[in-house]
Amino acid sequence: MVRVTTTDRRAVLRAGAGIVASGALTTGCAPGTAASPRTPASPAPSSRTPASHTPAPAPLLHYPAQISHGPRDRPRVALTFHGGGDPATAHAVLAAAEEHGSRVTVFAVGTWLDAHPGLARSVLGGGHELGNHTLRHLDINAMPEADADAEIRGCAQRLKALTGSVGTWFRPSRGARASPLVERLARRAGYPHVLSYDVDSLDFTSPGAPAVVANVMADVRAGSIVSLHFGYADTVAAFPGLLHELDRRGLRAVTTTELLT
Repeated sequence: MVRVTTTDRRAVLRAGAGIVASGALTTGCAPGTAASPRTPASPAPSSRTPASHTPAPAPLLHYPAQISHGPRDRPRVALTFHGGGDPATAHAVLAAAEEHGSRVTVFAVGTWLDAHPGLARSVLGGGHELGNHTLRHLDINAMPEADADAEIRGCAQRLKALTGSVGTWFRPSRGARASPLVERLARRAGYPHVLSYDVDSLDFTSPGAPAVVANVMADVRAGSIVSLHFGYADTVAAFPGLLHELDRRGLRAVTTTELLT
């Protein structure tokens, strides 16, 4: 049983007000999950002023093309969020992270950015990291080459219009790892590495906040990259308790770039 302090409970009430009641949901990235209906692709938002500059991706020596964890000898972890769903859940998680002094990495879906372009500023303005999670969050590993390429480049165009770069990292939609084709297409689009993960919170199954925390803490260790999602009330409710448990383990939540460099 995860212990949630009075301070944590207050943070949950502040961050999650209205979210649990509304049952805000999005679609998770479990392999094989059926794609939900999405807004058709729209032109990249070229007229918007960049929120702030985010570094362009750079190859990291001594790391494979697909990275699932960082160094195991430093007490750091990367909490990575799949960006979609009700923006209120994103704002609640980001606020809780900043109050705690933690940083996260957000993999934005391109159509989500089309609908909520201000979220790019919210992520980067809080010292967090922003990456590419494809244009429409479909099963990219099952797509023909031209379609998969359009998914990667479509999100990259939106990120560049909003932030000045294509984003620091790429993660495939609806799968923990990229196929060899998707890996090659991502590299061609400017992403030297594909970011996977070694800890799955399973928050997209809506198991309850205590289960989300327990799922992470059962497998997390130094260097872990944790998969989480915006758009779920359980994630918002679990987040303060998760940060508390990481503190108890002596693990600090940092951006993925901080974890790996």
